[in-house]
Amino acid sequence: MSLLSRSKGPDAARQGQAIAVESIVKKYGDFEAVKGVSFDVKDGEIFGLLGPNGAGKSTLIRMMTTLIPITSGKAFIAGYDVSRDPDAARRTMGVIPQAMTSDIDLTVEENMRIYAKLYGVPGAERERSINELLEAVDLVKWRGAQVKTLSGGMRRRAEIARGLVHNPRIFFLDEPTTGLDPVSRVNVWEMLNTLKGRRNLTILITTHYMDEADRLCDRINGAGGAGEERRGGDQDAQCAEHFARRCLRPLHGTPASRRAGQGLRLRHAGPSGVAAMKVAAMKGRP
Repeated sequence: MSLLSRSKGPDAARQGQAIAVESIVKKYGDFEAVKGVSFDVKDGEIFGLLGPNGAGKSTLIRMMTTLIPITSGKAFIAGYDVSRDPDAARRTMGVIPQAMTSDIDLTVEENMRIYAKLYGVPGAERERSINELLEAVDLVKWRGAQVKTLSGGMRRRAEIARGLVHNPRIFFLDEPTTGLDPVSRVNVWEMLNTLKGRRNLTILITTHYMDEADRLCDRINGAGGAGEERRGGDQDAQCAEHFARRCLRPLHGTPASRRAGQGLRLRHAGPSGVAAMKVAAMKGRP
């Protein structure tokens, strides 16, 4: 039996928006971890949240995926308000957190099967989805291997497959390549692009790697500085300016053209524009 209850229905005004975040705030006592962030993600898009460690990226994802309550503001996933209709929102999403969460004593296939059962995926559909995903992430030969025997890159691929076994529309990945070697990182990027095309996914990814955002994302937003405790003086200011210059503008071209070597091309911003973007990064505005 599925753990999810009956939905109240999506907001019809959110059609075409996979994700909509409106002035979302998270406070822990007097500390404001996320400060009034707003953005939207279109259906079929890969959207990046880019910022340094401590910028509030993971906190933002936890609110959007119903893991922690929102202090104020709203978040809609596939039209469902995550505060008012969390079960329906969960049905539409797959989530891969920073930390590896698979049971290391179970096999790859057992982890996927348990996850599918929790989402109420019927038996025939469950087996078909597991087989398709294992092939897509190149783990067919290791389906019976215990997770603890896999390399870091293989384990991350297994986690991604598990997160898609219930066929979600929207996929959240929180710094999915942190700690991986360069070859494994590239393999994960290529796999995500393949899965997006095959499964018609909308993907939201957080990262602090510029090359990752450039390679994967259709659009990016800077999360730099939301609630961050700054201790680096000039170094922090330079970091904020770097992220503001690179993050807080739409990307030109497509991910495919940028992967082909055309590079990251941003609209020109004069000194006043750069200063404004730096202030936005320091204050945590998208």
